[in-house]
Amino acid sequence: MTRQQPPTYAAFTGLAVADAAVTGLVLKGSRAHEGMPTAHSDHDLYVVLADGAATDLTRFAGHRTHRTPALDLVVVTLAELRDAGMPGFERYPLARARVVLDRLGGDITRILAAKAHLGADEAFRDSGAWLDAYANSLYRSVKNARDGHALAARLDAADSIGFLLELLFALDRGPRPYNTYLEWELARYPLPGRDSGALLEAVGTIARTGDVPTQRRLFARVEAAARRAGHGAVLDAWGEDLTLMRPR
Repeated sequence: MTRQQPPTYAAFTGLAVADAAVTGLVLKGSRAHEGMPTAHSDHDLYVVLADGAATDLTRFAGHRTHRTPALDLVVVTLAELRDAGMPGFERYPLARARVVLDRLGGDITRILAAKAHLGADEAFRDSGAWLDAYANSLYRSVKNARDGHALAARLDAADSIGFLLELLFALDRGPRPYNTYLEWELARYPLPGRDSGALLEAVGTIARTGDVPTQRRLFARVEAAARRAGHGAVLDAWGEDLTLMRPR
């Protein structure tokens, strides 16, 4: 089938609502985050079909995806929506997506809500891995700073921030938000026991400058939280190298 130019968001949703094969519409991205859309924001829309159903709406999406400056369409089955981002980079945007249409009595809403919470085993496994990756980049940054490799130290410090954020959200059994939505997320869903403002200030300083004392102070708080969560073995595996990461 030849792909046609998609209509506007409003026109397309009208067509989708009138199509019995469509069981749901899910809006994600900046349009689903209050206060985040800009003049450049498009509409990121998941079109959810009943399993095994067919729709003529795919004429707008080619091989079930299509992107224009105004409208980004992804056509999926209900089963594919359940699997999307589990795991994967789509987990956070779908977890915070807005349901435009749910013909399944709330099932689509529940599918999205489930993506916002990691299972206990998943969270423990992931946070252990992210903790080790964070410690590795932090150690390299501090060691490079000590040895006079300023650029390498800053690059490793910047790398460590991504691992740190993955870790902190995994400890809270949630997916890490995209950087675009980090401040938005922490303002509305702060991590338990953490000062969001202080955390953002610290990661901003580290990302900009690689400041070693800031890295060490932050690591001290993270180490305490990680040990409370049962990850002492991951940390202890670093042996005496921990002394280089801790505050002096």
